[in-house]
Amino acid sequence: MRYPQGGGLTAERQCKREELRLQAAVRFARGEGSSAIARDLRVSVRSVQRWRQAWAEGGPRSLRSQGPASLPRLNEKQFAQLESELAKGPAAHGWEDQRWTLSRVKTVIGRRFHLTYTIQGVRKLLVRNGWSCQVPARRAMERDDDAVAGWVKEVWRRAEG
Repeated sequence: MRYPQGGGLTAERQCKREELRLQAAVRFARGEGSSAIARDLRVSVRSVQRWRQAWAEGGPRSLRSQGPASLPRLNEKQFAQLESELAKGPAAHGWEDQRWTLSRVKTVIGRRFHLTYTIQGVRKLLVRNGWSCQVPARRAMERDDDAVAGWVKEVWRRAEG
């Protein structure tokens, strides 16, 4: 993951990034070049160019931190409630099998909290809170290995040829 748990920069890192932008502003005022500033501050030239444009349009104040891009729509208490709902399993919510999909989690969030998330939003919410994609550790008890082997020998061979 690019950022620490929480899905974005920590408050400390936000302050450090703001300090870099403000140091760049001082150097903009002195007329220094973008590549020299980028090299000294160890950032990309493109970032310095974007900062310079913002500085030219709004002064040093425009380089101050705007805070997080977005706040999670589910607070910690609500996410704990969601986790307890997920722990009950998909069958408790009306699905026949025992697989949680992003679409199903989205449905549970909608039913329980009356919030609409996108599929990617659900994924980001889960990853931000330490969840990850899982695959079953074992095969289904109903699996018939002989039938699978027969299918591979007979049907797959005909389909390939």
